[in-house]
Amino acid sequence: MSRETVIIAGARTPIGKLGGALGSLRAVDLGAVAIRCAIERSGITTADIQHVVLGQVLQGGAGQNPARQAAFGAGLDRVVTAETVNRVCGSGMLAVTVADLLIGAGHHDVVVAGGMESMSNAPYLLRQARFGYRMGDAALEDSMIGDGLMCASTGTHMGLHGGAVASEEGVGREEQDAFALRSHQRYFAALERGVPTEEIVPVRIAGRKGDTVVETDEAPRADTSTEALARLKPVFDPEGTVTAGNAPGVNDGAAAMVLAERGWAEARGIMPLATVIGHGTAAWDAPYLAYTPEMAARIALKRASLDVSDVDLWEINEAFASVPIIAARRLGIDLNRVNVNGGAIALGHPIGASGARITLSLALELRRRGGGIGVAAICSGGGQGDAVVLRVDG
Repeated sequence: MSRETVIIAGARTPIGKLGGALGSLRAVDLGAVAIRCAIERSGITTADIQHVVLGQVLQGGAGQNPARQAAFGAGLDRVVTAETVNRVCGSGMLAVTVADLLIGAGHHDVVVAGGMESMSNAPYLLRQARFGYRMGDAALEDSMIGDGLMCASTGTHMGLHGGAVASEEGVGREEQDAFALRSHQRYFAALERGVPTEEIVPVRIAGRKGDTVVETDEAPRADTSTEALARLKPVFDPEGTVTAGNAPGVNDGAAAMVLAERGWAEARGIMPLATVIGHGTAAWDAPYLAYTPEMAARIALKRASLDVSDVDLWEINEAFASVPIIAARRLGIDLNRVNVNGGAIALGHPIGASGARITLSLALELRRRGGGIGVAAICSGGGQGDAVVLRVDG
């Protein structure tokens, strides 16, 4: 007898800027906040949780098994097992896939899945310090860049890959800037409707002068304009088209969802938010990471016995503006059905959390629209991509 995985509920923290409002918190602190709220929103108890899977990319200095730390921080019992996964930007989505596979195989009935990242707290590395230096200088290495933003296969910054494939595909600066502007505009239109508020759990930060509560995303800019974006200089290649305006920032945040076996949920009178009906992973030459969301989406749809034309809504992570543009072209879909509430260019991209964040956002938006089929897809460093197919019943 087949076992279906449903998403019961989820939550995400606000997304903070590098060194910003959430900069004092570790990734595991953010993960704990998201887990705790997701469980509260699900209507079940911590005693029902059997396993936790969280994505995190920048694990240097984070301590053993950060997912287990976050689980403890959320008040889960010591008997709840946990694992931390790393597929670069796809980590949070990989966590959802792993949870679905565990539930489908009958290993667990209830799993928390998500992702977390504190890019602000990524440490600097001093190579060879363990055994000392005989002579000469030593350089500190930024683990945030080395472990998160630099392609290990090519030794190239992800921004250069994003710009190069945009050039090859004929996605110019104006088109990228226009998409970036749209991301901010759609975010603020969604904000007026209370969309981010439905996702966000406020984060309380203790301080010497009292607590501070962070409850809004830090990166979106209401004053973004075509003219302001056009004035920005390229950041990776002086002759390139990728700027600080049409690429996401460096960010902190976490997202978590409670997933369960459908029969388990229905036996307890729980109305699922969404059903996970397919997932896929794809890989290609590392510089062409912009191709992989489309590739992974087609694999996931095939496994769900669906076609691109069956999909009502898309969430395609805005690693760079060129990525969803290229993915939409290759899929033959209307960009008006992609990232309808804005994306990472406006919100930010805490790399280990984004895959979970867009999955949750997709599920909630499908519910607002009365149901349908949705695909969340994301590219990741090294030339890989992940996708998840959701169904929300009307």
